Amino acid sequence: VQLVESGGGLVQAGGSLRLSCALSGRTFSSYTVAWFRQGPGKGREFVASISGTAVSTDYTDSVKGRFTISRDNAKNTAYLQMNSLKPEDTALYYCAAKLRRYTPRYYLAEEYDYWGQGTQVTVSS
Repeated sequence: VQLVESGGGLVQAGGSLRLSCALSGRTFSSYTVAWFRQGPGKGREFVASISGTAVSTDYTDSVKGRFTISRDNAKNTAYLQMNSLKPEDTALYYCAAKLRRYTPRYYLAEEYDYWGQGTQVTVSS
């Protein structure tokens, strides 16, 4: 299983970006997918997650109402739409996936078996 993120970049505060996460090699709908981020000098932080059929989604409080996670199983791709970006959203954003079902532990990095290399998001003030 290989995960490849794209869509990061430099944007002004208040702007938008859409990140993509493409999974190769397996039946994408069987995987729970999540986005994590790691800002400068910080640990890895949960951002959002989505179940295989997109019935369940969860977000960290700081992005609720601004970010939307979604997926297109026909394209083997998950997305993170980020609106109203703030300088504190600056981070390296990682896509993660696991074959196991969606559980209340969705926010834990150790739950996920596969990780992408990350895509940088920088928000200027």
